[in-house]
Amino acid sequence: MRWTRTMIATLRDDPQDAEIVSHKLLVRAGLVKKLSGGLYTFLPLGLRSLKKVERIVREEMDRAGAQEILMPALQPAELWQKSGRFGQMGKSMFTLKDRAEHIMALGPTHEEVVTDVVTNFLTSYKQLPCTVYQVQTKFRDEIRPRFGLMRSKEFIMKDAYSFDTSMDAADASYQAMYDAYTRIFARCGLAAHPVEADTGTIGGNHSHEFMVLAPSGEDGILHCQKCGYSANQERAERQCPPVRNGEKSAEPREKRSTPGAHTIDEAAASLGLPSDQMVKSLVYVADGKPLMVLVRGNDELCECKLRRLLGATSLEMADDETSAKFAGPIGSIGPMGVQIPVYADIGLQGARDVATGANEDGFHMVHVDLTADPDIKIAGWMDLVNVVAGDRCPRCGAELSIERGIEVGHVFKLGTKYTEKFNSVFLDENGKSQVMVMGCYGIGVTRTMQAVIEQSHDDNGIIWPATVAPFEVTILSLDPKDAAVSGVVDRLERELQELGVDVFVDDREERPGVKFKDADLIGCPVRVVVGAKGLAKGGVEVKLRTSKDSDLVPADSAAETIAAKVAELKAALNQ
Repeated sequence: MRWTRTMIATLRDDPQDAEIVSHKLLVRAGLVKKLSGGLYTFLPLGLRSLKKVERIVREEMDRAGAQEILMPALQPAELWQKSGRFGQMGKSMFTLKDRAEHIMALGPTHEEVVTDVVTNFLTSYKQLPCTVYQVQTKFRDEIRPRFGLMRSKEFIMKDAYSFDTSMDAADASYQAMYDAYTRIFARCGLAAHPVEADTGTIGGNHSHEFMVLAPSGEDGILHCQKCGYSANQERAERQCPPVRNGEKSAEPREKRSTPGAHTIDEAAASLGLPSDQMVKSLVYVADGKPLMVLVRGNDELCECKLRRLLGATSLEMADDETSAKFAGPIGSIGPMGVQIPVYADIGLQGARDVATGANEDGFHMVHVDLTADPDIKIAGWMDLVNVVAGDRCPRCGAELSIERGIEVGHVFKLGTKYTEKFNSVFLDENGKSQVMVMGCYGIGVTRTMQAVIEQSHDDNGIIWPATVAPFEVTILSLDPKDAAVSGVVDRLERELQELGVDVFVDDREERPGVKFKDADLIGCPVRVVVGAKGLAKGGVEVKLRTSKDSDLVPADSAAETIAAKVAELKAALNQ
C-alpha cells in the first residue's frame, strides 16, 4: 500500500477535546476521525489494527472451543423485560419504536438474546458444554463520552456465553475463557492484570476484570505485593482496622451549634475534632425505599458495595426533599431517631465517642455512642467503603497499594440468573429436567486497540506491537523521483509481500524530516529507509521503532533480513 493512495491525514498538534495520550495519538496518527461525541469513523490505518485485534480474539476463542455466531444488534424490549433488566439499564440504553409501535433496543450486551436462542437448541446434556461468541457493535448512551474509544456511544465488543450442566462444569468453562483472555492480551502486546470485580447489572456472583495499568485509567486497582491479591476498588475488601474512638466518653451526648458547616471538614473544624471522629450520614433510595448509611468521616462510601450487599436493582442518593422527609437537611443528617433502616460500615463497629449530624440545620451531636445510644438502631454492619492505599490486605494483612487501570475484558459467572427466567432447561442422564448454568465473557475490541496505544508510546508517537500494527514494515522512499531508489523500493515491497509481511510505502514527495516524524507518529514496528545516499553507501537503513540505532543492510538481501526481524517480534508475542 502506498501513502499517496491511502486516506491518511496526520496532525502536528493534539486535538482540543483529547484528554489522554492514546486519544491524542489515535487522531494525530490518522487512525480515526470524530463524527460527534462518542462516535468515530475508523480510517484505513485504524481499521487495519482493529481487524488484527479481532483476528487474535477469534483465533483464541476458536482455540478455546467456542463457536462464532452473530446476533441482531436490534433487540425486542420484551426480552429485557423478561429478564428484569429493562428498567435497570435506564437512560444508558438506546430505545426506539418500530412502525408497529413495538419498543426496541440497540443492544448494549446480549445475555437475553443468546439465552433465548440457545433455549431452543440445547435440550440434552449430550449437547453441553456449549460456548458461543460474536464480534459485534454495541451501543450505550454514555452521559459523558470521553477518552476517544475508551468511553464511546458505539463500540465493538467480543461477547461470549457458556452453558453448562452444573456449577462445577461452569467453573471449567470460566477457566477456559479466563485462560483465553490471558493469551489474547499477551498476543496484543498488553500487560493485562486480572482482578476481582463487581458484577454490576450483568449479574452473577463472581467476576474478574482484565485491567491494563495506565495512569489515565478510570478504575482504581488495589494490589497486595505479598500474596498477590488484586481487586477493583469497587470490589476490594480490607482487614478492618482496630476500632477508633472505642472508649466511652465521660461526657453525655450533646448538641452543638455548627453554623454554616455543611461538609464533614467544615463540621470537624467547627467542633475542633479530627475528621475520623466524625460520622458521615447519607440517605439513599434502594429499589424505591429510603435508607441511611453511616461511614467514618474520612472514608468514602462505595455505592457498588452497598447495592450488592442490599441486593438492590437500583440505588441512588436521595434528593434534598427525600432526605429532609426521613432524616434532616443535607449537611446536618444524623442517625438519631430516624424511622428508616440504618446500615453502618464495619469500621464504625464499636465506636463510642463520635460526632454526627443532629438532623437540624446548623447543629451536630458530639459524644455519640453508636453501640449503645437508645436512639440509634443499626440494621446491619457491612463493608461499605472504598479501600485505599495503606489499608490492610483481607487475605494476609500486608499493606495494599493502588494503581490506575483501563478495563479491557470482563468474565462473569452468571449461574442461573438468565436461564431460570427463560426456562433454559436440558434433560440430564436420568431424563430429569435441569436448568443450565451460564457464564458470560466480554472484551472491548475497540477499547483494547486504544489501550495498546495508551500502554505503548513515547514522545514521538505510537509504538505498535508487531501483531496489531496497521503495517509491520514502513518503507520511506527519500528520493521518489530517483529511478534507482524507486526500483529498490518496488522490489522490497514486492519481496516482503511475497514473504507474508504487511508493508507500507511512504512515496510522498516530502522532506525526509516530515517522513521520519510521520513514521514515528504512526509507529510501525520496523522502518526501512531507501535513499540515494544510503544506496551509495551500500544498502538500505533498517531500524526498529523501539531502537535508536539503525543497521545498513545490503539491498539485495534486505527483504529476508527485514522479514526475519518481523517474525522475531511476532514470535515474542505469539506464545
